[in-house]
Amino acid sequence: MEIGSSKILDCTIRDGGLVNNWDFSVEFVQDLYNGLSDAGVEYMEIGYKNSPKLLNATEPNPWRFLDDHFLKEIFPEKKFTKLSALVDIGRVDPNDILPREESVLDMIRVACYIREVDKGLELVQMFHDLGYETSLNIMALSSVPDNQLIEAFEMVKASPVDVVYIVDSFGSLDPAEIEHQVKKFKKMIPDKQLGIHTHNNMQLAFANTLTALRNGVTFLDSSVYGMGRAAGNCNTELLVSYIQKASYEMKPVLGIIEKHMLEMRQKWEWGYIIPYMISGVLNEHPRVAMAYRESDNRDRFVDFYDQVTSPEVSMTPASK
Repeated sequence: MEIGSSKILDCTIRDGGLVNNWDFSVEFVQDLYNGLSDAGVEYMEIGYKNSPKLLNATEPNPWRFLDDHFLKEIFPEKKFTKLSALVDIGRVDPNDILPREESVLDMIRVACYIREVDKGLELVQMFHDLGYETSLNIMALSSVPDNQLIEAFEMVKASPVDVVYIVDSFGSLDPAEIEHQVKKFKKMIPDKQLGIHTHNNMQLAFANTLTALRNGVTFLDSSVYGMGRAAGNCNTELLVSYIQKASYEMKPVLGIIEKHMLEMRQKWEWGYIIPYMISGVLNEHPRVAMAYRESDNRDRFVDFYDQVTSPEVSMTPASK
């Protein structure tokens, strides 16, 4: 295993924004960028490059709808850490994308489900032609049949995409399953770099990320203090302390947590929480668990378990 070639991509703002509707101050984002640069983290995903028009957004949201002019103002000069953005199929306007030399962004990642890989790769081609590093993040991998993967990877092979991600969207995979997926990906697309994006529903995000790393995956997604949708992600502070790379330094990441994130954690909830654990065990999307955590019954774990495992019971959490 060559640690030297691995790279951490911190997605605190992008995935963490799913927790707080991207309610991050400019000061926090700047401090995070400076801290990650000091920590030697290679990439920071600063949000979505989706189009507010296509999503009929009524309120401005600078991290959900990244604007290059705004980014230039808040990052007048780039440091060590490269910046990436994520786009979703059907939510990005090609006219919003500047050539890379005119943008603060270095990488654009395309998220899609297996049935949309062809559309995802069309976007990849466009971003590649504009000079960006690219990745294809295939979501909800735990429920994809092999024959669909084989078909998708025939298209991936012919594309210029730099990195293909194994995404454990539901936090339902264990290290043996991650190893199996990585080996499958490597066999099918030997010429592409691989990435891993994990969720912590079953307390396995860190173990799964290390398993991927040991099996040759080079791009490792994480977030500071694990801040990400529902159960959150693998923790950036764990990766920079565990991976033996001279350029990594944990103290700047601890500084970010101490200065900003303890308070954020009191205001917003993420991490290993029982309903998220249950949705991970059942290989289900966490949306039902997230709705339950918003209801008056949020800590009635037995009721929640009964709801999601009884076919006759409605999946919408009732408020009593």
